[in-house]
Amino acid sequence: MPTNPFFEEDIDVLLEEEVTDDTGTGEVSQLIVYNDDFNTFDWVIKSFTEVLKHTSEQAEQLAVIIHTKGKATVKTAPFRELRPKKDALVERGLSAVIEEGS
Repeated sequence: MPTNPFFEEDIDVLLEEEVTDDTGTGEVSQLIVYNDDFNTFDWVIKSFTEVLKHTSEQAEQLAVIIHTKGKATVKTAPFRELRPKKDALVERGLSAVIEEGS
């Protein structure tokens, strides 16, 4: 994948979502996507906008971070909310895992 020289700096991505845990324990999990050599930027961006409901700008920023850093947290929420999203991303060929929060 081509490298964009404008994205050499660390990038902070603000996700527009409210993170809550319905169980009241306050524990949330992270959906993490890893870089690979197979998926295109366009496919990753499309997957993030369709599955995670991110804006195209958020999805593009996350795709760049994943490409340059090797992985990124793409969504934070209770585990039960993240599981179907992780499964949908994996079905699309992305390498995604959930790390349970503390």
